[in-house]
Amino acid sequence: MQQTEPTGRCDFLDMLEESAHFKRPVQVELRSGETFQAQVLDVVTESGEDFVLFPDRDRVPVTQIVGCKSMMDHEPRSYDEKL
Repeated sequence: MQQTEPTGRCDFLDMLEESAHFKRPVQVELRSGETFQAQVLDVVTESGEDFVLFPDRDRVPVTQIVGCKSMMDHEPRSYDEKL
């Protein structure tokens, strides 16, 4: 799984927002050890904290996510290929 720290917080949030925008699932690992696969509905910020909205579960604080991996079959080399 891609960890939040090595790629930076912005890259991590970009992956979650990309899931919401392109309607593609991600595999998520939580601090509790739970893993699941879901499409992100939205990423919101309230009182300085980021939350991820997934279908069929309560919103998840981004600080509780330790890993996130795109479930895309083809990983484009640039944003131009995604458009």
